[in-house]
Amino acid sequence: MHETRTADLNPTTEEGRALWVSTLAFTVCFAVWTIFSIIGVRIKDELGLTETEFGLLVGTPILTGSLSRIFLGIWTDRYGGRLVFTLVMLATSIATVLLAFAHTYAQVLAAALGVGLAGGSFAVGVAYVSRFYPQQRQGTALGIFGVGNVGAAVTKFAAPFVLLAWGWQAVALVWAGALALMAIAFYVSTIDDPVLIERRRTGAPAKPMLLELSALRDLRVWRFAYYYFFVFGAFVALALWLPRYLIGVYGFDIATAGMIGALYSIPASIFRAYGGVLSDRIGARSVMYWSLGVSAVATLILSLPPTSYVMRGIKGDIASHFEIGVMAFIVAAFVLGFFMSLGKAAVFKHIASYYPNNVGAVGGLVGMIGGLGGFILPIAFGALNDLTGLWSSCFMLLFAIVVVALVWMDVSVRRTKQPQTESSPRNVVVAAE
Repeated sequence: MHETRTADLNPTTEEGRALWVSTLAFTVCFAVWTIFSIIGVRIKDELGLTETEFGLLVGTPILTGSLSRIFLGIWTDRYGGRLVFTLVMLATSIATVLLAFAHTYAQVLAAALGVGLAGGSFAVGVAYVSRFYPQQRQGTALGIFGVGNVGAAVTKFAAPFVLLAWGWQAVALVWAGALALMAIAFYVSTIDDPVLIERRRTGAPAKPMLLELSALRDLRVWRFAYYYFFVFGAFVALALWLPRYLIGVYGFDIATAGMIGALYSIPASIFRAYGGVLSDRIGARSVMYWSLGVSAVATLILSLPPTSYVMRGIKGDIASHFEIGVMAFIVAAFVLGFFMSLGKAAVFKHIASYYPNNVGAVGGLVGMIGGLGGFILPIAFGALNDLTGLWSSCFMLLFAIVVVALVWMDVSVRRTKQPQTESSPRNVVVAAE
């Protein structure tokens, strides 16, 4: 029975190969997408950037990757993920090569816009992979695909050593070459999705663009998008920001900061597959409650700034100091990353279940809003550093965001007398929640 349930994950089958090759391609794309988390630190020093300018630099690729998702998702529904995914990787590879030859802040920002296309690959992969699997297996399949977020950890582990040996330009060239090779391997080893093949066979026209976008009028789509703004957008923001944070707070060198930052990125990536399995088994709503609730506690702890104070005791003043040490920070960041990964999978389990015929458009919009979090938040982190002078201000902001998400979700659930009747057919909602 177990073998039957997992047969479609076997890489020797067409659907299994589409899933695993797409996951590998997304991993490479994500590694390129977060490249500024490492090389941005060196560029900041070379160009003498402020904290706010640094936040804009690391967030610029995220902007392109976010805004492109809705269009790439729709194009995937119309033209197929195999073609669109390949073209996205090739275009991003060219932009990453151009980055290596940028010399001014304006030139680096312009190249970063092109590098950001790598982030749009997520919407392509979600729409492509979901078409190979039935609804009851989509949580698991999309959870496995989302493990490609681990590309952020790949960059944090490997890029510092390439940077220290040959410079940040070499990192850009090596990552560009890897992406170009991945594009070729992806196109050669995968096939078009079953929906596209059937449409070609029957000669049926593609769904009109306005019909693709019709589901976006549903308020629930925007609520899911806000969840994703935190569980994914904040993940990307922290993946970009943590090396700079660790250098500033704990005085690490760039290699050590990159490796410690990876301890956050890895659980926030690889456990996404487990989040997909849990969403299939116990419901995406339950997973979201756990994800947002524990994240609120973790961000509250991390938001506490180092504090020294003096108490007037019976026999004189008593000095005290509070500060989150390195090990406590690593543990809290690991927990935060783990529960964020569960939430990312749960959001897209909802989408695949509620909107099975609009996964590209809805997933693209939700992915876009989530990605915008990865663009806006690093800039906000830098601005908060400049305004407050507190390193932990970034976690204060994240705490406020996740509390709003948790309250919004709870209010929406309580307004529904029965969880199964949230504006969808009963069989669809049961599968999601």
